[in-house]
Amino acid sequence: MEMSKDLFQPLPKEGQSKEVIVRPSLTYWQDAWRRLKKNKLAMFGLITLITLIVLAIFGPLLSKYDYATQVYEIKNQPPSAAHWFGTDDFGRDLWVRVWWGMRISLLIGITAALLDLALGVIYGGVSAYYGGRVDDIMQRIIEIVYSIPFLLISILLIIVIGPGFKTIIIAYAITGWVPMARLVRGQILTLKEQEYVLAARTLGAGGARIILKHLVPKALGIIIVQITFIVPSAIFVESFLSFIGLGIRVPLASLGSLLSDGANNIRLYPHRVIFPTILFSLILMSFNLLGDGLRDALDPKMRK
Repeated sequence: MEMSKDLFQPLPKEGQSKEVIVRPSLTYWQDAWRRLKKNKLAMFGLITLITLIVLAIFGPLLSKYDYATQVYEIKNQPPSAAHWFGTDDFGRDLWVRVWWGMRISLLIGITAALLDLALGVIYGGVSAYYGGRVDDIMQRIIEIVYSIPFLLISILLIIVIGPGFKTIIIAYAITGWVPMARLVRGQILTLKEQEYVLAARTLGAGGARIILKHLVPKALGIIIVQITFIVPSAIFVESFLSFIGLGIRVPLASLGSLLSDGANNIRLYPHRVIFPTILFSLILMSFNLLGDGLRDALDPKMRK
């Protein structure tokens, strides 16, 4: 059956759809930042966190008092123009002590995150990449470490070393890296089957190079999200230990130790617990909001 040429009509040029760029070309990190900026709660958490860090660094410089100076004549003073957050039992300025406490708490949280990043990523990456018998042995070690209670380790170290910043960091370093190692292992178990890993092996790349140069960068998004949850967790642990008297010792202060001191006199001097509580809640909330936003922004499935 022959088809007539009349059945075919040319489409006018004016009616043809032209090729247009639907969206600008963006890298993975540029697109993640664009999506993060659209998340109002995450941006609120980021701005609040930056503000708290700046105040923790420069806040004590706004007062003429020192965090350890004791002036008994002005003890337990309410907030005033001279002492913005009031004073404690020893007449020490709480404005300075609260921001020094924020420094200590943030330092512990960031140090714990760096330890998790170093130990957890390397351990989990090696375990997942080599697999087999190596993976079985390394996972049994993780199960043994994870079964040791953190509080028990802290108490034993306090007996041996004594309470303080070093003790908390060592105790957290013993067990805190396990969740990160498990997370990285799960990601690399999937990624190591990709074609680019096979190509790297074919070209003669060693295991360490493949893990650090090819696998870990591909899992960097979820690692960053995990870090934003590790920092507040470490701050909470430190605050708990300081609250029960096993953490930071005077004259230094942390948010936990300030809460502990204020809780003993909450009925008579509520200002001593109100300000540390507000800042403690803000820093935990900020990290959690930022972590939730980063989780959505770094998820390729959320890309539109």
